Amino acid sequence: MATLRVAGLAKTFGSNRVLSDVNLAVPSGGLVAILGASGSGKTTLLRLICGFERPDDGTIELDGRVVAARGVHVAAEHRQIGYVAQEGALFPHLSVADNIAFGLPRRMRRSHQGVAGLLELVGLPASFAGRPPQALSGGEQQRVALARALAPSPELVLLDEPFSALDAALRVETREAVAAALAAAKATALLVTHDQAEALSMGHEVAVLRQGRLVQVADPVTLYRHPADADLARFVGEAVVLPGVAADGHAVCALGQLSLESGVREGPVDVLVRPEQIRLAPGAVASGLRARVCSVTFYGHDANVGLLLSDFRPAQTIVARVAGHASLPPGTEVTLSVEGDVIAFPAERSGAEEKP
Repeated sequence: MATLRVAGLAKTFGSNRVLSDVNLAVPSGGLVAILGASGSGKTTLLRLICGFERPDDGTIELDGRVVAARGVHVAAEHRQIGYVAQEGALFPHLSVADNIAFGLPRRMRRSHQGVAGLLELVGLPASFAGRPPQALSGGEQQRVALARALAPSPELVLLDEPFSALDAALRVETREAVAAALAAAKATALLVTHDQAEALSMGHEVAVLRQGRLVQVADPVTLYRHPADADLARFVGEAVVLPGVAADGHAVCALGQLSLESGVREGPVDVLVRPEQIRLAPGAVASGLRARVCSVTFYGHDANVGLLLSDFRPAQTIVARVAGHASLPPGTEVTLSVEGDVIAFPAERSGAEEKP
């Protein structure tokens, strides 16, 4: 498999600047997730890498070979890229084996050479080879689509929101199987998604697109714990962002005096607390931070608890995340505490709440 390098990539449609100065590197065997909201430029980036569109500026290299630049455009069919579409896009009139072998040379296509091994690679039994795609579940069809993409041994595999049409349970199972298959094949892959959980769980690195620009590229832990700005913090997981003042390694906000991670300037800040850092104890303690449960959203394994801070004026509502069995009914008086250090952003860097 190959490395992918994108440098200074830009694309405009009419007067709409869709991508601006995008720089990205995917190492051989790596899986990078491109995360962004609808309209952020994800699909355009994928189409440029595939060769379906020409960039206005910048270069795209596959294993050191320039496939797109000023005056250079290698056709899509000559880029050796495997592509997995949103809904698999299998041919309904062909068997599973014929679908997988479709991109192989004619001799190998007729003999179904390697099909059984590819089915095993994506976690499907060899007996599926003779079935029509319609006889498979949505998740199984996506695995067949991945096997088809891997069959010609492409330099790069692109996955375009491949799990969005699946139900929640099947989505998790399928993305785990796909991630395992890509790792077993030592494939270089780029996953495009709007699903934060999907990006964080699958990507070795996550690149966040916002309004056509990459705002942060980092491993999932760094991205979640150290987002580049408050708007990104709100987009990558849930966040409680409160105005405060930083001094001497602490921030004072509606949740009291909190310990800050290093590197924050003193003065007005926006304090980021993840909901799972907020701990609840039933009963109001005079010396503690008091709150009243005003809402509960129950998910089974956990719950989001809306809290009205009793001692804060004007009224302030925040959300804490607790284990499902520990959720409390609305009206319960509780005492709050914050576990661990928090991070803060200089207040002038945060504007209106705008998601990527």
